[in-house]
Amino acid sequence: MEMEMEQKLSSVAKRLTSSPIQQLSYLAERCNAINLAEGFPDFPAPSYLKHAAISAIRSDFNQYRHVQGICDYVAHQVKRMHGLDVDPLTDIVVCCGQSEAFAAAMFAIINQGDEVILFDPSYETYETCIRLAGGVPVYVALDPPHWSLNPDKLAKSFTGRTKAVVLNSPHNPTGKVFTKDELEIIAGACRTWDILAVTDEVYEHITFDGERHTSIATFPGMQKRTIITSSLSKSFSVTGWRIGWAIGPACFASAIRNIHVKITDSAPAPFQEAALTALRSSPEYFDALRQDYESKRDYLTQVLTKIGFQIPFTPKGSFFLFMELPQTCTLSDVDFVEGLIKQAGVVAVPGRVFFHTDSSQDDLSPTAISYHRRYISSRP
Repeated sequence: MEMEMEQKLSSVAKRLTSSPIQQLSYLAERCNAINLAEGFPDFPAPSYLKHAAISAIRSDFNQYRHVQGICDYVAHQVKRMHGLDVDPLTDIVVCCGQSEAFAAAMFAIINQGDEVILFDPSYETYETCIRLAGGVPVYVALDPPHWSLNPDKLAKSFTGRTKAVVLNSPHNPTGKVFTKDELEIIAGACRTWDILAVTDEVYEHITFDGERHTSIATFPGMQKRTIITSSLSKSFSVTGWRIGWAIGPACFASAIRNIHVKITDSAPAPFQEAALTALRSSPEYFDALRQDYESKRDYLTQVLTKIGFQIPFTPKGSFFLFMELPQTCTLSDVDFVEGLIKQAGVVAVPGRVFFHTDSSQDDLSPTAISYHRRYISSRP
């Protein structure tokens, strides 16, 4: 009977499996292990932000709600950080976190069979959203150990069916911040092929070594063809609040808004109210955030290097370390992580979770496959 019922599932649902990262987090809870797997901050949200949320609940901001002030502040932030003019009334949509903003963007622009370019390794949610929308993910491998963009690989990935490219910078899981030269290459390809860019910029405030986040929307001709998604989650240690947004030209924002309303109606009302307090934070708050994460990065890098891990690329942003297993280690990434949990009570993520092999690509050499199994990811 169960097998018969499973046949009723959609083709996409049949292929979906539980998130390995979430499963590892559940395991960490059951084993009382230290969880360095899932991408959430390990320190509490600012007190003033928590008080704002409590105050909103007590003030009965508990029903469906759209807080326009979020859009106003986000528009101001985009102008301050990137020099972009966006209309807060028409160009910004408040969503249930960046995840819903990204999914709604895919539903808004993808038709059956449209191809979407992703940079590999990549966060697992992107592919799922693309497939649910009827699209086809096409992976362009970044070159280790510095995860550089190869222009030739990118050029070969475009076809007449290409609709968009997904860009996550600062990057999960490698910590890479795409250089301005790389961004110009991507922007040039978008202009040449007349395609869209959908970005995930949740780590926009978490950059190191003097780096600053640059949105591809700032490049010539790109604002009109870019949908930016981001959220409060990483910058304010509130991944459970689910307050995010999409920014784009009015026609895209309108479609995303309609999809958002039909699926979830509104983001959590009291946390929308509290978001106004977060978005009024001073520049000093973000400076301190960067300094805290940079010190954690430096400490963990130093410790792991001493015990034999290979970290040829020091992360320039986000809050992940993507490290290669010691040369003397004969275990695969999965076996190593299992041993780490059992013997040390620490949970990390096998690197293969982030790698994808695409039968349409010709780079499936033993070398390419083997390094997929030699990395693990953790947050400092």
